Amino acid sequence: MGQFHLTSGYVYNLSDSNTLECMRWGDLYSECEQNLYFPFIDRDEWELGKFLYTHHMQTDIDTFLKLHWVTSKSQISFHLAQELLSHLDAIPKGPTWHCMKINTTGYVTKDPVYFFWHNALEVTWEIFGNPVFTQHMEYDPYQDQLPTSAAIIPIVLASDKAPITGMTGDIEMHPLFLTITNIDLRVHMKVTSHAWVCIVYMLAPDFIMNSEVHLVLEACIWHCCMDIVCAGLKLAAHTSTFMSDPNNATWYCFTLLAAYTADLLEQLMITCVTLSVSPVSTAKKTQFGDATPHLPHDDPWRLQVFLPKAKKQKLSGIQLPFWQDWQFSNPAIFLIGELLHFGHKMFFDHPFKWCKELLGHNKIDTWYHIQHKHVSACHFNGVLQVNQMTGHEHHDLQCTIVLTFTLLAIHAMEESLQEFHMHKDSILRAGVQQGKSKEIGHFQIPKLELLQSSGHSIHNIGSLIQYSADISKQLLITCCKDLFMHTNHQRSTFTEQIILWLDHEESICCFNLYSLLLEKGTNFTNVLCLESDASCYIDLTVDWVQRVSLEEVNHFHGLRTFHNHFLKGIVSDDSTTMFHITVKPDFVDKSSNYFTMIYNLPDFPHLLWNYINGIPGWTKFQLQLHSHHPPNNIIPSQQVQALPPSAEHPLGKCDAILVHYMPPFGTPTVVVAQVQAIFAFSTRGSLLPTGFSEPLLYVQYFAFTTTPTDRPNVTMYTIECMFIDSPEGSKSHVGAIISLLDVIHAVELIPNCGVAANHDVTSQTCQEVYNRFFLNNFTDKEWYYTMYHDYQ
Repeated sequence: MGQFHLTSGYVYNLSDSNTLECMRWGDLYSECEQNLYFPFIDRDEWELGKFLYTHHMQTDIDTFLKLHWVTSKSQISFHLAQELLSHLDAIPKGPTWHCMKINTTGYVTKDPVYFFWHNALEVTWEIFGNPVFTQHMEYDPYQDQLPTSAAIIPIVLASDKAPITGMTGDIEMHPLFLTITNIDLRVHMKVTSHAWVCIVYMLAPDFIMNSEVHLVLEACIWHCCMDIVCAGLKLAAHTSTFMSDPNNATWYCFTLLAAYTADLLEQLMITCVTLSVSPVSTAKKTQFGDATPHLPHDDPWRLQVFLPKAKKQKLSGIQLPFWQDWQFSNPAIFLIGELLHFGHKMFFDHPFKWCKELLGHNKIDTWYHIQHKHVSACHFNGVLQVNQMTGHEHHDLQCTIVLTFTLLAIHAMEESLQEFHMHKDSILRAGVQQGKSKEIGHFQIPKLELLQSSGHSIHNIGSLIQYSADISKQLLITCCKDLFMHTNHQRSTFTEQIILWLDHEESICCFNLYSLLLEKGTNFTNVLCLESDASCYIDLTVDWVQRVSLEEVNHFHGLRTFHNHFLKGIVSDDSTTMFHITVKPDFVDKSSNYFTMIYNLPDFPHLLWNYINGIPGWTKFQLQLHSHHPPNNIIPSQQVQALPPSAEHPLGKCDAILVHYMPPFGTPTVVVAQVQAIFAFSTRGSLLPTGFSEPLLYVQYFAFTTTPTDRPNVTMYTIECMFIDSPEGSKSHVGAIISLLDVIHAVELIPNCGVAANHDVTSQTCQEVYNRFFLNNFTDKEWYYTMYHDYQ
């Protein structure tokens, strides 16, 4: 998007009105001055109406309102469900929904085609001025082609056609969603943050004709509707518009199309090309497996050549896509290789299948079955029969297969992709490139070709994770499939019912916050307090409410916070890590011999002061860290377990961690260790020495044997158990008692099974049976950064 300019992004006014201020000065201002909850009598009636609407169908509401207890004891202003709906229609709200009937003259459809839509520019105004996002907005423009003082509002669109009926019926919806990238990516990537708004709701037209013509007509209608919805945004991209931000400041804005999140079929429809070519480059089907990237499309339709010939034949076609007059828009830029389809799902459809064919289905199933289970981590008992997965499962599965073309840096990623192309013939020679019924002798994979543009896309629009189709898939569920269950399921009327539900749901959400702030006399600009800098609330509305009035938090629906152990816990020496154990131990008053017996740790007494008895112990602790980017963000805690042997876990269940280590000779370093027991010294006796008041861990160490550079085909560290010779001549694990504060991070170990996996090993016994492991670098980005930047 160019470079940052000091002459960009001027603030023109500091007394404008943000979204909530506009609600205050709406048509019902005088009535709301007398009654904050107008048209409801008071807050009690508002909460009753809100509860009835969000939890009951209209027939149930009517039944409730006719109860003698209600009619005799309560004085409410609505007595029928329809009257309640009228009240909800009257409360202050945002952009209105419009309805248009699509004329398909000459082409017959089974049902009339109705098109419900928001004005996309009005929605952009509302999102940009929403004070809920005050602390998560970015205003610094990066541009070099716009006038002095201009600010960019980068528009992100997402769409996906999907069936909304479960197992029966053929009803498909084609919604469109919008957000802006001025909002921090950690916020707009969450559906619960309400940063995305549904702006188009249209039933996929069902034409009575052959499927090929059907698809062309459907695409024509879609582009026509998109042109109507985005007209205001395109005009603002050319001539600008003034917008108010959450702080009531006015900006001189240009609304440019930054990215469009869609799967491959949707991208082909957007660019008006067929499956035989790439939607973003000049590559044809036979060139999809080429190692050399093809040039991006400048003008894939060659309009200057096509239009004169089309006019002679009196053709209209889809030669004018909705974005063709949107300033600076180019599908080679705004269509990105989003990670859900072109990353995780491509991995499942191709590289993962190669692994299954190469290793054998039974062998790879066994390897997944023996993986050590971690709390809150996905564990696969087997993958042989898995045919369908969610995006999260695709991601978890991808973290377990070691491939050399998924590195972090853009340059390294492009080099790794070239390395894959250099050696891809070995996949064909091994015969593992399989289709549904036979072996495939080529790599004409559209998603493989789209990987070539990933580095180009990152340079243009930033990290691709912020444009994942995970969001649009989840929005399809919340805005289409779930709401369909609230309708009468009649094809002719359910769309209108869903629109009414969406409209009321948006109104309720806004009015709930608006009325509370008015009642508390709070400013509408969401001023941040210093003590909330490290907030853990996932729902930003709840975050704001808890600062305004903590007792009101329970009246707002939203995802609640994960626990912030930094407020009260055991802090590390550098204040970057917090530990938590329960106040009540899992067992108390145990001798060192108890630990020796129950955990089968023969050297434990020799490492512990024998004169101390009454030892409390735990079977788990919580470890919480700050994020690397940005460092003031707190990430959810990790649970580390140390369970003694039992019927369910014959050899115990003990997790692995990375710890600080001081060798007998040499400099301090870090090692991997397995937590075998968690305990503390009793405080009932004499005063404990310095450093012994905190919980302690009995651990057994692993030694690093190779680094990622030693084994470039694996790109992971390998470790093995450390042993010492006992006086009896046998070998025993090297154990030690360390402070809980020496723990750095929880880690995942992958057993190094060698040539063949032991079928008798399970996920409960793998870390006790095997002695050699891979240290998985790819469990999450925080661990990857820790390993390769802090301890490389």
